[in-house]
Amino acid sequence: MRQTKVIVLFALICTVLVSTLLFGCVNSSPVKELSGVEVRDYNGERLDSVNAFRENSIKGPQHVDISNYKLEITGLVDNPENLSYEQVLAHQAYTKIVTLYCVEGWDAKVLWQGVLIKDLLNEAGIKGGAVTVIFHAYDGYTSSLSLDYVMGNNILLAYKINNVTLPPERGYPFQVVAEDKWGYKWVKWLTEIELSGDPDYKGYWESGGYNNNGDLSGPIFETR
Repeated sequence: MRQTKVIVLFALICTVLVSTLLFGCVNSSPVKELSGVEVRDYNGERLDSVNAFRENSIKGPQHVDISNYKLEITGLVDNPENLSYEQVLAHQAYTKIVTLYCVEGWDAKVLWQGVLIKDLLNEAGIKGGAVTVIFHAYDGYTSSLSLDYVMGNNILLAYKINNVTLPPERGYPFQVVAEDKWGYKWVKWLTEIELSGDPDYKGYWESGGYNNNGDLSGPIFETR
């Protein structure tokens, strides 16, 4: 009986040694996170695909080098900030199903994940006189939302869509989720959030006649 136990123990030791030589020490490598899988149903709601969006940006999809990326928070703030991608993601995350409606006549309902823009603004400190939030994109595009709208609603700065990281064509690293506003207010490839005292600031499309308020319930174009 004792001899049998010795043989079994010897066999186990040999197995461990062989496994170590072939595959390395147990748990010696860090766990690697796999890419997210796109969800198409969430809490009983059918979602549109990430590919349901049409490409209509002013210069085509942008490719941002995340290694030197900074999100600037400027203008009428107490503490201007330059946040790395990781620093933005370190804030409290939220998810919300929101439908984007484009003036071209199409729409897409998806699950967004991101941080609250008002959290970023509160962190930077809002100065008196600020009434408008101007969003600047990597390709030079701009649009704006009223500060009251941003602070009074849970407006997301999204970094995931349907559980996957925003693809370049969807605005990586960040897109504004301007719910109840037309799609031209949903700025992609965001590089700067500027607080302004100008209530009449007009962005790229607004300067061309699109309604500056951008409400879905209002007119698409400015009335003259």
